[in-house]
Amino acid sequence: MRRILTKFSGLAAISMLALAVAQPAQAAQASAAPAYFEFTDSTQQTFVFKLTDQGKIQQARNILAGTETERTQVIGKVVKTPAPYNKPWKYQLDPDSVSFFGMAVEACDSNMVYLGQHLNEVGGAFLPGSTWCDWGSKLTREVTPQ
Repeated sequence: MRRILTKFSGLAAISMLALAVAQPAQAAQASAAPAYFEFTDSTQQTFVFKLTDQGKIQQARNILAGTETERTQVIGKVVKTPAPYNKPWKYQLDPDSVSFFGMAVEACDSNMVYLGQHLNEVGGAFLPGSTWCDWGSKLTREVTPQ
């Protein structure tokens, strides 16, 4: 009986070790390379944002392909620093906060030009919580960062 328990314990330990080693590999497969998308708004300017979540990347691609028609406008948290892929804007969207909407409250609506002109006010009465949801946003294409 003791020999059976020892062998069983050894197999269990090996199985646990295999699981521990496999989890980082599975996590690496789940995270994909970032993707970058461009949108325009009523000002006809363009804005580029980064996505790192595979599900959101696919959702953006579905919007561009026309298979997602309900939640097609961009919403996310404004970060008051420029991003190299989003020139000439002096702000960007936090990639982890970006999602897509069909309807949103008016408090987060602004076009990108007005936001840029009032960047120092973001997070107060203007765009509370730094959440920006440009009602006129329209995803135009996936881009390669320069």
